[in-house]
Amino acid sequence: MDFTKSLSIAAAGLKAQSGRMRIIAENIANADSAPSTPAGEPYRRKIPTFTSHMDRETGASLVETGRVRRDQTAFRTKHDPGNPAANDKGEVRMPNVNSLIENMDMREAQRSYEANLNMVTATRRMISKTLEILK
Repeated sequence: MDFTKSLSIAAAGLKAQSGRMRIIAENIANADSAPSTPAGEPYRRKIPTFTSHMDRETGASLVETGRVRRDQTAFRTKHDPGNPAANDKGEVRMPNVNSLIENMDMREAQRSYEANLNMVTATRRMISKTLEILK
């Protein structure tokens, strides 16, 4: 594998995991947001997807963030009769975001990001050593 190919694969991975972390952060930020009216729909969890495509220049298969899907699982309910979004039973529909799952997904995305960053660092070291040998 040549250096350009490995750097482009790692860079694509960094960009994809960065996008994934951005979506997860948005989910975490909206985990406790309630709608403004009783009939309003709360924040719906977003799920990042990935696609791959062939880079014609390097001949490498690169990953990129795909379409962001909406999680169709049921909303949580919270008993809060004082909330303006509460229905006649005092129930408020809350986002379908589970903070524990989001934190685990964030940790996984961070580890994947770090692995791609380590690949860039290792490739840079190999390039540097190659240049030293050629001197």
